[in-house]
Amino acid sequence: MSSHYHGHSALGRIVNEIEETAIAIILGLMTLITFVNVVLRYGFNTGFIWGLEAVTILFAWLVLFGISYAVKVTAHLGVDAVTNLVPSNVRRAMAVIAAICCIAYAALLMKGAWDYWANFANLPQTTGRWFPTGFEEMSRTSYRSWYEVVDIRMPEWLRFIEPMINEGEHYEKLPRFIPYVILPFGAALLLFRFIQAGIRIWTGAQQSLIVSHEAEDAVEDVAHLNRED
Repeated sequence: MSSHYHGHSALGRIVNEIEETAIAIILGLMTLITFVNVVLRYGFNTGFIWGLEAVTILFAWLVLFGISYAVKVTAHLGVDAVTNLVPSNVRRAMAVIAAICCIAYAALLMKGAWDYWANFANLPQTTGRWFPTGFEEMSRTSYRSWYEVVDIRMPEWLRFIEPMINEGEHYEKLPRFIPYVILPFGAALLLFRFIQAGIRIWTGAQQSLIVSHEAEDAVEDVAHLNRED
């Protein structure tokens, strides 16, 4: 089952545990902040002014981080009505073509994500319309490192970044390049996972990018357990 993925090596298992732990922590923080805010609002007529923005950022991190994880464990849903009608060799060729398309899409997504995030971190955007051909020259007018979020205050333990990225200027709120870093990171991780999946499909270790019939198997397993009860 895709939901019971385990790495084939010690490193793979460690990485898998790190990813699943990160997803669990993000979900836990979202639940905790929302719960506490509800209690404060209805019980004490107060609340965290930064709560909604923090949960929104965490949700974005969860989605962008979870996309690549779902590719790795083959958890994305898909329609296989057509591929199941063709011979296995044609099905494999279709899966390879799908993987190539996904890799190309992820590469374009990573370029766009980097170009959007880069100026918030005082880094150059890439040149080239579709694929990066280099880096553009930076000018001070393109710096956006002083952009801040709306409500989340700057943690004191992050003050060390001010001389490095904001020319020593004081941040009142959290700089945007920190929550936005998930954009290039998530896109790069998605590209890496699609390349991995493409290699597995090419070598015959994997048949598809989608969950296929495993969802049906899960339903049958649960139905079987219910009949036993």
